[in-house]
Amino acid sequence: MIVKDNRNLWKNIIAFTIGAIFLILLSYSIFNIILWGSDSGKTNKQIAAIGKIVKKSGINFNKLKGVNPDTKGWIQVSGTNINYPFVQSTNNEYYLTHSFDKRYNQAGWVFMDYRNDIDNLDQNTIIYAHARIDGTMFGSMKNVLDRDWYSKADNHIIKIYSEKKKTEWKVFSAYRIKTTDDYLQTSFNDDDKFQSFLGLINNRSIYNFETHTGKNDKVLTLSTCYNETEKVVLHAKLISNIQ
Repeated sequence: MIVKDNRNLWKNIIAFTIGAIFLILLSYSIFNIILWGSDSGKTNKQIAAIGKIVKKSGINFNKLKGVNPDTKGWIQVSGTNINYPFVQSTNNEYYLTHSFDKRYNQAGWVFMDYRNDIDNLDQNTIIYAHARIDGTMFGSMKNVLDRDWYSKADNHIIKIYSEKKKTEWKVFSAYRIKTTDDYLQTSFNDDDKFQSFLGLINNRSIYNFETHTGKNDKVLTLSTCYNETEKVVLHAKLISNIQ
């Protein structure tokens, strides 16, 4: 009888433990869903507020900097929802968890690598953002992997505006890859290393954009998550630089 009672006791303990773990996981999941929805709502309000500024006065950097002095430029990628001001901090972590208004938000914002200079372009200028499920930030960058996106030549031109100039960039490589940092170098010690870098990122492209790249080119790199273990990456070269 004692053995039987002990077995029942352990069965009850195990059942209770499993139930408790399930409730904890369920509560955690619900909490994250609520948090995601809250962050998403705040992000959409921020986008709407920026839209009102632009609608009234165009891309007015004085007004944008009035909201956030870290504003460095504006990026537009045809065939996606990417049409935002981008910012820059002293590191690549801050804007992973802060919105354009600098309030804490896990949706983050679009930001340029802290090592780059928008006025004096490096060999590789890098812009990041989260890939939000609702398509905000870089959530629609997955579009560049679709043949429909690739088939429209207008989509291959990326526009970036800053206080001092307007630039246009022509896409030459798009791909999905296991998470790595080998495409995130901003400058190179010599031409051979830069040429090797160009060869690396050109060869990864899932499409042939028929765009030649060379040692004198300036590269723009857009990077975001595809899933927990992969990235979506887009590379373009500078073709127009109007002061």
